[in-house]
Amino acid sequence: MRTGRPKQPLILTEDEQDRLQSLDHRARRQSRLARRAHVVLACAEGLDHQAVAKKRRGSSGMVGKWRSCFRRTRLEGLYDEPRPGAPRQITHAPVEQVVIQTLQSTPRG
Repeated sequence: MRTGRPKQPLILTEDEQDRLQSLDHRARRQSRLARRAHVVLACAEGLDHQAVAKKRRGSSGMVGKWRSCFRRTRLEGLYDEPRPGAPRQITHAPVEQVVIQTLQSTPRG
């Protein structure tokens, strides 16, 4: 027997379905985004929050959060917002030079 408030069905367009499946298969560096996409896909299949949380080893609160973010702003709601803090002191150019130098030269010894 279901408990809690009834949930509105989560209906995805074909484009959203394809995009979410693509995000679900992301590499490790974007694992948070892949997890969120997986949660939305599972909710769209009709699974309840507990089932999705158990499947993804998370909490039902996490499932509810990302489900509601997706319902509110669709795909844009799954991405991280910019974090507050001081602006970067180093631009991309010096970082790129260090990476290139590291990859192209071998230190002595």
